[in-house]
Amino acid sequence: MKLDSLSIESLKEIVKVAKEQGVAELQVEAKDFKVSVNFATAPAQIHHVQPMVHAAPVASVQAPIQQNAPAKATASDAGLHVIKSPFVGTFYSSPSPGKPIYVKVGDKVKVGQPLCVLEAMKIMNEIDSDMNGEIVEICVDNESLVEYGQPLFKIKA
Repeated sequence: MKLDSLSIESLKEIVKVAKEQGVAELQVEAKDFKVSVNFATAPAQIHHVQPMVHAAPVASVQAPIQQNAPAKATASDAGLHVIKSPFVGTFYSSPSPGKPIYVKVGDKVKVGQPLCVLEAMKIMNEIDSDMNGEIVEICVDNESLVEYGQPLFKIKA
């Protein structure tokens, strides 16, 4: 996140919202300082860095490495298209409570068809299919927290 100026109250609010949403790491850059917060390893720690000068500053958020995640796709995954989470958020399989789910295993989907909703910072984002095919696996449970790049759906063309 790049900012020209930032009050300490604004910074506290950004950190609070990020922590509530399950963000693992947060970097905030302003004109004359940089703050990095890591929620994954210990209680929130704010590190102040000396003033910096950049021609084109870039902020990035990286997901923590999952210790127990399998390193390789299984042979049965060969030829499947994987739709991954574009950001950290909460996965919802239906548009709202009490409504029918978007898709289930075995459903045929088309490009642009909504598959789920990801909530991030109180904003609901529909995730659409980017190919035609059949849902062969839904990789996460309803209302679970997902990380950036985590597989959500596997689709067979």
